Amino acid sequence: MNPDTTLSIWDKIQQTGLGTYIAESTWAFPTLETLHVIFLVTVLGTVFVVDLRMLGWTSNKFAVTAIAKDTLPWTWGAFVGAGITGSLLWISKAPDYMHNPYFLLKMATMALAGLNMMYFHFMTWRTVEHWDRDATMPVAVKVAAALSIILWLMVVFFGRAIGFTLGIFGS
Repeated sequence: MNPDTTLSIWDKIQQTGLGTYIAESTWAFPTLETLHVIFLVTVLGTVFVVDLRMLGWTSNKFAVTAIAKDTLPWTWGAFVGAGITGSLLWISKAPDYMHNPYFLLKMATMALAGLNMMYFHFMTWRTVEHWDRDATMPVAVKVAAALSIILWLMVVFFGRAIGFTLGIFGS
């Protein structure tokens, strides 16, 4: 696929009625951006609660499974909300986002965070009954938690950088 075709796809997405409305409305973009940040903070807060427990830094009286059970619905709900609002923001300036290296880095970092989570849940979590209530966690658990925190902080950094550079890398 040549770059001209790709660019026209992003332009066509932006030029839809919804993309135009969000871009031209005085309140739609800022409202979506505010909701996106609220959802992202909720994702980070709930993920960090579990990660900090897995690092053994807090809530050591509680089982990891109990903490995960309490936070997971909030995490997924907020993640879906962030995905929806983020997609709506993206539609309003698709070509600019697709040329912004910070947007691409944010997407790549979120993918890495997802892969880290998948590996943890499909591999490390299988032995949770052996370390669920321990104050000291196995190295694999700590590595997954530390990577999660680092990757999600990078998502925040790159997301914030998008706002400061969106006009610089425009189409």
